[in-house]
Amino acid sequence: MQESFALGNSLVHRLDPRFKIVMATLYAFAVALSNRFPALFLGLAFSFVLMGISRLPLWEVVKRVALVNGFVLFFWFVIPFTYPGEAVLSLGPLTATRDGVLICARITLKSNAILLAFIALIATSSVASLGAALGNLGVPEKMVHLLLLNYRYIFVMEEEYHRLVRSLTVRGFQPSTRVHTYKTFAYLVGMLFVRASERAERVYMAMLCRGFCGKFHSLHEFDRSRGDLFWLCCTMTIIAGILILEWVPF
Repeated sequence: MQESFALGNSLVHRLDPRFKIVMATLYAFAVALSNRFPALFLGLAFSFVLMGISRLPLWEVVKRVALVNGFVLFFWFVIPFTYPGEAVLSLGPLTATRDGVLICARITLKSNAILLAFIALIATSSVASLGAALGNLGVPEKMVHLLLLNYRYIFVMEEEYHRLVRSLTVRGFQPSTRVHTYKTFAYLVGMLFVRASERAERVYMAMLCRGFCGKFHSLHEFDRSRGDLFWLCCTMTIIAGILILEWVPF
């Protein structure tokens, strides 16, 4: 388990995780509900500012952003040519419309602004501190437990999946389009769920033996500072600016 982005010591890293969760959530809602380009560009600019202050490794950030934009790229191949409206470009039998291009542009700006903000604010905290912060903010403990345990054991189940695949390979299994292949993969998924259930039962019994009483006690002590309040005010100011650009006609 690697939390490479959470290992820094920038100003953003030192912010209280509770404030970062609140800021990221409110900011994401403001950007997602905006449609006018001045508001979206302001949101994207603020995300770039957060990324600059967080001082995260540029190449690692680019790789994560590229994954999301690779998915967004499919929208550019479909929506402009299927959405009705005024034609702006013709490629053989295909015609791109102005409204379709604008929709894709909005999707691109929104997704990048929200993603960069979440990388800068959320990924710069460890999962353990985020879980404790969510519990402190009033999120139900069961949901916090699901977050922490899923993060802890998703990598274990990945190893279990690769172990099962290796066992199939050793037995000479070669994927194809035959019914036997589909049945084999169905058995593989079923076995993975069985292993996960058995492991979950063992982990739960081990936790009970160690005195688990339904609550994770965190060693992280939250301490609100003036810097946290300052950045919360800055974020709220940006959100207000986004809403003004979105709703107030100019």
